[in-house]
Amino acid sequence: MSELWTVRVHGPAPYPVHVGPGALGRLRDELRPERRVLIVHQPGREQLVTAVEAVVRESGAQAWSAPVPDAEAAKEVGVLAALWQQMGIAGFTRDDLVVGVGGGAVTDLAGFAAATWLRGVDVVQLPTSLLGVVDAAVGGKTGLNTAEGKNLVGAFHPPRAVLCDPAWLVTMPRGEYVAGLAEVIKAGLIADPVILDLLRADTAAATRADAPVALELIARAVQVKADVVAADLREASLREILNYGHTFAHAIEQVEHYTWRHGDAVAVGLVYAAELGQRAGRTPTDLVALTREMLGSVGLPTTYGGGTWEDLRAAMGRDKKARGATLRFVVLDGLARPGRLEGPSEQLLRQAFDAVQP
Repeated sequence: MSELWTVRVHGPAPYPVHVGPGALGRLRDELRPERRVLIVHQPGREQLVTAVEAVVRESGAQAWSAPVPDAEAAKEVGVLAALWQQMGIAGFTRDDLVVGVGGGAVTDLAGFAAATWLRGVDVVQLPTSLLGVVDAAVGGKTGLNTAEGKNLVGAFHPPRAVLCDPAWLVTMPRGEYVAGLAEVIKAGLIADPVILDLLRADTAAATRADAPVALELIARAVQVKADVVAADLREASLREILNYGHTFAHAIEQVEHYTWRHGDAVAVGLVYAAELGQRAGRTPTDLVALTREMLGSVGLPTTYGGGTWEDLRAAMGRDKKARGATLRFVVLDGLARPGRLEGPSEQLLRQAFDAVQP
């Protein structure tokens, strides 16, 4: 993995995503003497945080460390308020910078802190999880969770840059890395089937961050998101395809009180969406089988036997894509042919739920 891949995210505020060895060095492009830099980070990233602090200080900027809780516990209002307090004490101005170091939860939090401080300061994201680099850190979506649902409070705030060295992912627990592959597979299903070909060619290698194929899988998944985001930053239409599988996934996460990995929930959500699309006469049967095959081959779940249908259905009603009482789903009319399904009947919704039962 000697090559540094750069994906450009175009739009009103274009920015680069650098993936590969040496990515951290690109942080210097965003630094200048005396600039204050708040480094928001989760536990277990101390070595990388130390390296980030060194780059900041070598550039003459000032580093402020801001440790936050791990995983979804970081995405709470109290944690955000503590960041605001730290920026206030440090005297952060609109010329200063927030850097997020961690998984998808911390990039969501760091981005929202940057979006809301003085109505917007710069942010650079350094995702240290597969899910973070292919999904959360790219696209400018930021947000917090509430008791009523996931990411219901947030803002669109594109970063100045996203930097990721796959070496940062090598220490991830295997289950966490595999969970991130759900978003990679989603990208293959909705837009880039070459991703699925790469996975089929060497499934074992695809589950390892240190395998040569990891860099191309990451870059291709990022390119899919970059292309969609460039065309629809604020999720007015096209960007909804990135939520393929997420309506049911977010319902699982809420019902399970966020104890499920996001990627695991997305994997089941992809199956649910495929089953729903097939029953609505939209998704070909062989594509449903392909979805189950690809997810299962890397060890992702394809069934869910937890919460009741009533609880899950209520949670889906609070999905961001819903309009009034009408549920809206992304479904596939074919491989790499996403479309919208509005207001499916309660019977179809329940039948798809039955199809993902163990």
